[in-house]
Amino acid sequence: MQNKRKIIDNTLKSMTVGAALTTASALFIVFYFVFTTGFSLLSFDLLVTDYNTEQYNATLEETTSTETFEKPASIDAPFSSKYGIAFEDGINKDGQDIISIAYIDDASPFKTLLDKNSETPIEASTGNVISRISYEDSPTSLTREGAESMATRLDSGVDIREVIFIDPGGGIRGSIIATLYLIGLTLIMALPLGIFSAIYLNEFAKDTKMTRTIRSFIDTLTGIPSIVYGLMAVSVFIPITANLNVASGLSIYAGAMTMAVILLPILIRTTEESLAAVPDEYREASLALGANDVQTTFKVVLPNAIAGLLTATFLSIGRIIGESAALIFVMGTAVKDSVDPADGATTLAVHIWTLMSTEPANVELASTIAVIILTIVLILNTSVKLLAKKFDKIGNR
Repeated sequence: MQNKRKIIDNTLKSMTVGAALTTASALFIVFYFVFTTGFSLLSFDLLVTDYNTEQYNATLEETTSTETFEKPASIDAPFSSKYGIAFEDGINKDGQDIISIAYIDDASPFKTLLDKNSETPIEASTGNVISRISYEDSPTSLTREGAESMATRLDSGVDIREVIFIDPGGGIRGSIIATLYLIGLTLIMALPLGIFSAIYLNEFAKDTKMTRTIRSFIDTLTGIPSIVYGLMAVSVFIPITANLNVASGLSIYAGAMTMAVILLPILIRTTEESLAAVPDEYREASLALGANDVQTTFKVVLPNAIAGLLTATFLSIGRIIGESAALIFVMGTAVKDSVDPADGATTLAVHIWTLMSTEPANVELASTIAVIILTIVLILNTSVKLLAKKFDKIGNR
C-alpha cells in the first residue's frame, strides 16, 4: 500500500515539475528567438527615425573640375578621390545589404546634384544610402557589388548619368507616437468609467440578483476574443466618430474607444478586488466619526486602495501595447510617419503584424519591435510589484 502511494506521489510530483519545466522552456525559446533575431537592429536611431524612405533620382551638374580629393586619415572606407566621397557596406533596419555614404567632401560634385524631374538642387549627405549609380558607357554600380567596387568605378573615368539615393527609413517613430496617443486616449476614457463602476458595485450597490448578474456579465466580457471587439467597433465606433466629425474612417479615436471597452472588465474587477481588500474596520471607524458613505468611500477607502488602482492602470497599459487584432479593424495596418488621432496608424504590435504580412516577411525588424514591447511590459510588471511592496510597507506602519 505504501509503495503504491509512493508511486502515485512521485508521479504527481513529476507531472508538476515536468509542466513547470515545459512552460519555462517554451518561454525561454520565445525570448531567445526574439532577442537573438532582433537585438542587432536595436538602436536609438530606430526609435527616432521615420519608417518610410524618400528616394531621389539625380544627375550631377556639368563641371569641368579636375580636382583630386585627398582621403581623410580618419576615414577607413573605400574612397573616390575623383569625387571626394567614401562608401561603406552595411545592413539597413530591414536586414538588407546597403551601401551608404560614410564621408563626403564639402566640395564634392555629389554636393551639387540636380533632381532629374524638377531640376531643383539637392545634395547627398553622410548616411544617405546609394541605391544605384548609372554611367554613360559603363555597367551600372549596384548595391550587390559592394562599396569597394562602387568607389573604384567612380575613379575609372566614367561619366555619371544618374545617381539614385535615399534617405534611409525603417524607423518606428510613427508607431511609437501612435501607441502613446492610444494609451493616453484609452486611459482617459476607461479609467473613470472602470473605477467609478467598481466603486458603485463594491461600496454602494446592494447584493441583489441584478448586481450579481452584472458581475457575471463583466466576468464573461473578459473572455471574449479581442477580434470580436474589433468587429463591434467597425459597426459602432467608426460610425460614431464619423457622425461627430471627429474622424472620417479609421482613426486612433476609434481605436481608443475599442480598447476602453476591452479594458473595462479588467479595470472593474481589479479595482473591486483592491477595494474589497481594504479592512471593514476603516469604514466602520469613519462612519462612527460621523462621515457619510460618500465621504468614507472617497476619503478613507479609495486612498487605501491606491496600490490596486495603480496596478490596474499599469496592467491596462501593458494590454494596450500588446493588442493588435481589434486595432487592425479600427486603426488599419498602414505604417505612417505623420500621426494624427483623427486618422489611422499602427501601434507597435500592429506594426509587427504589418511587417510579417509582407513578402518576404521582415522577421528581423519585427523581432526588434517585439524586444521593445517585451522590455516595456517587463518594466511595467516590475513597477507593479515595486509599487505593491511600497504601499504594503506603508500600510503596515
